[in-house]
Amino acid sequence: MTTTPQTRPWRGVLVATALPLGDDLSVDLDKYAEHCTWLVENGCDGVVPNGSLGEYQVLTPEERAKVVETAVAAIGGERVMPGVAAYGSAESRRWAEQARDAGCAAVMLLPPNAYRADERSVLAHYAEVAKAGVPVVAYNNPIDTKVDLVPELLAKLHGEGHIHAVKEFSGDVRRAYQLAELAPELDLLIGADDVLLELAVAGAVGWVAGYPNALPRASVELYRAAVGGDLGTAKKLYEQLHPLLRWDSKVEFVQAIKLSMDVVGRHGGACRPPRVPLLPEQEAVVRAATERAVAAGLV
Repeated sequence: MTTTPQTRPWRGVLVATALPLGDDLSVDLDKYAEHCTWLVENGCDGVVPNGSLGEYQVLTPEERAKVVETAVAAIGGERVMPGVAAYGSAESRRWAEQARDAGCAAVMLLPPNAYRADERSVLAHYAEVAKAGVPVVAYNNPIDTKVDLVPELLAKLHGEGHIHAVKEFSGDVRRAYQLAELAPELDLLIGADDVLLELAVAGAVGWVAGYPNALPRASVELYRAAVGGDLGTAKKLYEQLHPLLRWDSKVEFVQAIKLSMDVVGRHGGACRPPRVPLLPEQEAVVRAATERAVAAGLV
């Protein structure tokens, strides 16, 4: 599929959506539809269902498909970029086909994550999923997958036409400049919330974001100011939000987001399977910072 700047649905603020669950840990699709709509109404450009915050690993196939269909029905397929990660490339391709058939304009794909894949395996994986005919955004998360999509490998994937963009989650902002040299047409998306300002200054054109689940308007304002060069506004917002954006582990980050959602009156939901809760001192930081954001009108 040929893309132009006008048909790049991964640009802007796309929220890695938390998935509301009921007390019995069943998926609450009505609340999820409401949440997707609320995010767009508050300035977000789209959503990324079935990612880490959506706990795709523990959904049944029926649940996983229904989550995508629910998002598309709520806000339109051009705004929905599902995660299609799976243990094997054949299964990931099937999820990409399901997203395509549901009307989604792009998908996000981790490298193989059942083993520590080498370069040949990574190239074959993305080549297979690209056969679904929907644009693929790579997700580089070496912390969790133990497979690092380094700039040289991303340039190869882009050169072969397998990917159109990358969600960069390594935390190394220096990679932005190397990617710009090796693959100038590859879109860079901010993947780690606590380096948003640094990657925006370095030329990122999108943000696959966690914290807009709780604070969409403030997050969008921060992103727009950062990529637009209004560093005065961006720096002030960044300083206010950074206590919420920085966490040592993804588990803590997910829990922090869901706690913030509860503080602002959204349904953060339980976790499936149950995750280790935040320590009391961590919970106090999240609650206090979120309450300050609410008082400042940042929600």
